[in-house]
Amino acid sequence: MSDVTNRRYNVYSQYLKNKYGEKVYKLPINLPVTCPNRDGTVGCGGCIFCGEEGAGFENLPSYMSVSEQIETNMQYIKEKYNAHKFIAYFQNFTNTYLPLEDFKTHILEACKPEIVEIGISTRPDCINEKYLMFLNDVRQKQGVEISIELGLQTVNYHSLKKINRGHTLAEFIDAVLRINRFNFDTCVHLILNLPWDTMDDVVENAKIISSLGIKQVKLHSLYIVKGTVMGDMYQNGEFTIIPVEQYVDRVITFLEYLAPHIAIQRLIGRAPEGNTLFVNWNTSWWKIRDRIEEEMEKRDSYQGKSFNYLNGKAVRKTFTEDRVKSIGL
Repeated sequence: MSDVTNRRYNVYSQYLKNKYGEKVYKLPINLPVTCPNRDGTVGCGGCIFCGEEGAGFENLPSYMSVSEQIETNMQYIKEKYNAHKFIAYFQNFTNTYLPLEDFKTHILEACKPEIVEIGISTRPDCINEKYLMFLNDVRQKQGVEISIELGLQTVNYHSLKKINRGHTLAEFIDAVLRINRFNFDTCVHLILNLPWDTMDDVVENAKIISSLGIKQVKLHSLYIVKGTVMGDMYQNGEFTIIPVEQYVDRVITFLEYLAPHIAIQRLIGRAPEGNTLFVNWNTSWWKIRDRIEEEMEKRDSYQGKSFNYLNGKAVRKTFTEDRVKSIGL
C-alpha cells in the first residue's frame, strides 16, 4: 500500500507529520564512539550478531564534524524533497556512552534552526539521569524535541544472554522508566526472528512495550554478518532462520498485540549485503513490507486488535458480568 493513511498500523512518517505539521526527515550522524559491550566494561566482542560498522553502514564517516554531516545530508534532502524540517539522528553504536562533556558538545552542535528533534541511539544500560537532565535542558532552551532509541532486541532474557547482549530485561525497564519521567519519546528496536525466540516471545515483546508507555518501535529481521560469532554459528549449522512466511506471521501477531498509539518506524530493516551471509531471505525489504501489509488486509488484521490485556483484564471481565446481572440481562 502506498498511501500511509490507509495502512493498518500507525506509520511513523504520519506520526511525525501529525506532530510537526509536515513531512520530517532523519539526518543520520555517525560519531567516533564504541559500546560498553565491546571494550570490556560489561563485555567483550559485542553482541554476537554485530559487525564492526554497527548499524550505520550507510552513514557519512565519523571523522566529519556533526555540523558537516548535518549540512551535507540536509542539503541533499532539501534539494531532492523540498524538505524543511529534520531530525538529527545520532545513530551508530552507543551515543550516551560518550563522556558527558563530549556528549554535550555534540548535541549542542546539532541544534540548528531546521532541526525540530534530536534522536539518540543507545543501550538500556547507558541511560543515566545526568544525561537525561542535560537533554531536558536542551529541549527547554533550544526548543527541540528529544527522542531516545533503545536497542533491546527481545524481552526474552535467556535470548539476551545467548546473543551476549550485556544487559537483561531489568536494565531496559529501568531505562524506560527514567526516560518517561522526562517525557521524551522512546523508540525500541526489536528482532522478531532470533533463533531462540518463539511466538510467545513475540507476543510478550508487544505486551511489555505497550505496558511501559513506549511511543515508537523499530522492527528488524535478523541478518547474519560475516566474521561475527553468529556468522560462524550459522555456517556451522548451529541454528536455522525461520522462513519469511513465519516472519510475516510474527510481525502481524506483534502488531495485533501492540497498543495502537505506538508508531512503527519500520517493519523490517536493511543490511550491508556485501558483508552478509543472510539478509531478508534474498528479497528486497520493501517487498516483505508489502507482503506483510497485504496479509494484514486478507486477515482483516490491524494494530491493537488484541490489545485487551492491561488495566486488570480479569477484573474488567468480572465487572462486566456483575453489571449484566445487576440490570437483569
